[in-house]
Amino acid sequence: MSARRLYSTSARFVTSTKPTNGFVGAIGNTPLIRINSLSKETGCNILGKAEFMNPGGSVKDRAALFVVEDAERKGLIKAGGTVIEGTAGNTGIGLAHVCRAKGYKCVIYMPNTQSQEKIDLLKMLGADVRPVPAVAFDNPENYNHQARRYAETLENAVWTNQFDNIANRQAHIETTGPEIWAQTGGKVDGFTCATGTAGTFAGTTRFLKEASDGRVKSFAADPPGSVIYSYIKSKGKEMIRGGSSITEGIGQGRITANLQPDIDLVDDALKIPDADTIAMLYRLLDEEGIYLGASSALNVVAAYEMAKILGPGKTVVTILCDGAYRYQSRLFSRKWLESKELVDAIPEHLQKYIVLA
Repeated sequence: MSARRLYSTSARFVTSTKPTNGFVGAIGNTPLIRINSLSKETGCNILGKAEFMNPGGSVKDRAALFVVEDAERKGLIKAGGTVIEGTAGNTGIGLAHVCRAKGYKCVIYMPNTQSQEKIDLLKMLGADVRPVPAVAFDNPENYNHQARRYAETLENAVWTNQFDNIANRQAHIETTGPEIWAQTGGKVDGFTCATGTAGTFAGTTRFLKEASDGRVKSFAADPPGSVIYSYIKSKGKEMIRGGSSITEGIGQGRITANLQPDIDLVDDALKIPDADTIAMLYRLLDEEGIYLGASSALNVVAAYEMAKILGPGKTVVTILCDGAYRYQSRLFSRKWLESKELVDAIPEHLQKYIVLA
């Protein structure tokens, strides 16, 4: 084979990107992936922001970096200090990485309902992990309140308060939104994703709305057990919970400070059943070779539904929050799927991927 032929076949792997400045320099600038099967089916361009390609493996790397650097700018933490957070997992993992890179201690309070993979990874990253019973936010023993109280007992320590610290939202106004806009050449018609802290959803929505003079539609995606769907549908008159979900880290029982400034920018909401989420998770693995967690799969279902609402020819973007590696002992376990009555939601030809007992 000639040298010329060698170059032409491998040219797409050549990049001019320079080395990054450590772990934190690698956060962001993730690819935007066209989901071919769903795009063909709907006649739209359905695109997923591949946040699982962040160095810490999730979209929460962005928020973790911004809340820590915000604390540094404000003088709330100095060298050798401690970062404390209440998190369902991915923000904690991002914080643990950032703390290691910056030389801080990291303490994570989290609901004891989270996957063992997440807990183990946090410990391997050197975090002090404190699982506590999962209770509602209005309970004083909620993991966020416990994190705050512990931070108050220490010197040179900060509770990063991801749910109501708008540095989280700012991360997506400054990075995720502009990246999506640039990667689509401004040709984006719809954006959708689920909310937990709502930093990703609100910040990206804010940027895309302003960049497009309001043209881009924004739909909130919501799992069972969350109030966001009812709040948006009722224009703030109702906050109805109901049911529970297999998803982790998304869904909410209140309007966070990250969401509040942008709630009026949201055009609609979609309620996504767990059965649709798990079916999409297996479908994406089989048809696209993309190995996603349940929250990411829910986002893709929402993008698929949004595309059908907006109609052919539109471009819809969502967030592929993280991969399935942090949840595989559940999502690919027949016993666990049976306990959630979800096996039958997976098409028979895809059940070959249920490889764990």
